[in-house]
Amino acid sequence: MDFNSFGLKPEILTAIEEWGFETPTEIQEKVIPFMLAEKKDLVGLAQTGTGKTAAFGLPLVNFADTSKKAPKALILSPTRELCLQISADLKQFAKHIHGLNVTPVYGGANIVTQIQELRRGSQIVVATPGRLVDLIKRGKINISEIERVVLDEADIMLNMGFKEELDAILENTPEDKNVLLLSATMPSDVARIASEYMTEPERFTVGKKNAGSENIEHKYYMVHSRDKYPALKRLLDIHPSIYGIVFCRTKISTQEIADKLIKDGYSAEAIHSDLSQYQRDGVMSKFRVKGFQILVATDVAARGIDVNDLTHIIHYDLPDEKANYVHRSGRTGRAGRKGMSLAIINMKEGHKIRMIERTLGQKITEGQVPKGSDICERQLMHLIDRVHSVNVDESQIAPYLSIIEEKLASLDREELLKHFVSLEFNQFLTYYKNTPDLSPIRKGERDGRGRSNAEGRGRNERGQYGKRNEGGRRGGGSGRYKTFQINLGRKDNVLPPEIINIVNKEFRDEKIQLGKIDIDRSWSLFEIESDRADEVANKLNSASFQGKKISVQEDARQPNTYRRGGSDGGRQGGRPAGKYGGRSSGKKYGGNSSRKRD
Repeated sequence: MDFNSFGLKPEILTAIEEWGFETPTEIQEKVIPFMLAEKKDLVGLAQTGTGKTAAFGLPLVNFADTSKKAPKALILSPTRELCLQISADLKQFAKHIHGLNVTPVYGGANIVTQIQELRRGSQIVVATPGRLVDLIKRGKINISEIERVVLDEADIMLNMGFKEELDAILENTPEDKNVLLLSATMPSDVARIASEYMTEPERFTVGKKNAGSENIEHKYYMVHSRDKYPALKRLLDIHPSIYGIVFCRTKISTQEIADKLIKDGYSAEAIHSDLSQYQRDGVMSKFRVKGFQILVATDVAARGIDVNDLTHIIHYDLPDEKANYVHRSGRTGRAGRKGMSLAIINMKEGHKIRMIERTLGQKITEGQVPKGSDICERQLMHLIDRVHSVNVDESQIAPYLSIIEEKLASLDREELLKHFVSLEFNQFLTYYKNTPDLSPIRKGERDGRGRSNAEGRGRNERGQYGKRNEGGRRGGGSGRYKTFQINLGRKDNVLPPEIINIVNKEFRDEKIQLGKIDIDRSWSLFEIESDRADEVANKLNSASFQGKKISVQEDARQPNTYRRGGSDGGRQGGRPAGKYGGRSSGKKYGGNSSRKRD
């Protein structure tokens, strides 16, 4: 079947051919001939990216009577972005039909300009519910002659609280109108809309209801809540060519994550409802032409984002509605391409993955957060591939070659390669040097060295790192490690990886082994191998962190200040009892210590 077989106007077929459409999608094969032949209500369910807009848009353009000034077709969408996207598509379909006007009306734009466009006449109106109700109350739009109403993304309109607006709009339309509902998902709210506003609708479903695309690989990464942002950065770094969307639950977290990514040097922007329409249009225009790689978005703001070649969708927060996971993920893996949908979840969200799997109808496999060494290797190979495939314009660089050769004459081939690679690559080596594995060791599991999480390394929810010493106990100055106190804590925004990096920065040619790290508000404790302890302390006392002079001194704690717990006599499950063992009133440590709290 091709578009010629539907009986569409020649002008529309010309526009379709110019746009590059060759064969209709499955949802288009079902919906277009039905709409052209039948005057009945319709519910169409298909995954995002399968061509639903063309499925209802092409018949609406075909029905349009340019001799009439009042609109005959009304399309309701939840967001400004989707409203504009639908309008743009319909205008493309109608580009060769003289006098056919498609008018978008939406909040956040000049209402006077929209009223002027409506006065000139419009056969098809695409609207957000709030702005349309405003125009109806002002008497600036006449929808009493509407023959067809399309509810696009009706579930989101309900989630955004537009039920009253939908009621008010539909009450102003004729009773004998057709109502058409097309969506990627069919949650219970949409089913209620179908029963309330539609009469015995014909139903078309492409694929399984709410199912995901087979072109998309689904993975989740379980980390401690505090490690979600570091895990996000690692996923971005392990995919250097990423072009995708990071979804957050709220507009506040969306802006915060985007700001962090930009500060950390990533090519990112945010889109959410607090941005003006001008700002949102600017962000989307830039994203569509790949002006940046990573769009951080809320579910609502992302409606209407129509970009066909996204490589990744990352769920920084899981959606409240399971069906929204399907809708988010469907923005990648379009037009026959492969895509990836990656979720970052905390330790308590495993059950949500199982629930989403049932909705999705696909397995979501667990992945391991990439390690620093893996990221460095991937980035290095990506750099080499870019160099190998770069287009060399001989005429442009020829005037500079003699100067370049003169400046680099002292470097042989091997040295030149090292210098070149280091120029781009050192930032990753520095950042990921000695960074910990973010994948948590769960209860009952064993790490790569055959030890359980209660025996080996672990971190508790306060950011404590540790390794059991050879004597089977933690000890200030006892056994393999000595314990030192440093004048950096949570108020200095220091984390265990920073402390590891601070120490190793002073010893560039070798790796200093740290034991347990414990961070408090204004100070931290860390263990250093006894044979290097004094040397490390001396070097750190002449160092600084973010402009603050570092002060280090050996900790006076006694070897047995930790309560014994578990079979190894050390920390149980990676958490010390009572932080350091039994505290006495007004004292920082239990046992014999008499030092006061800072």
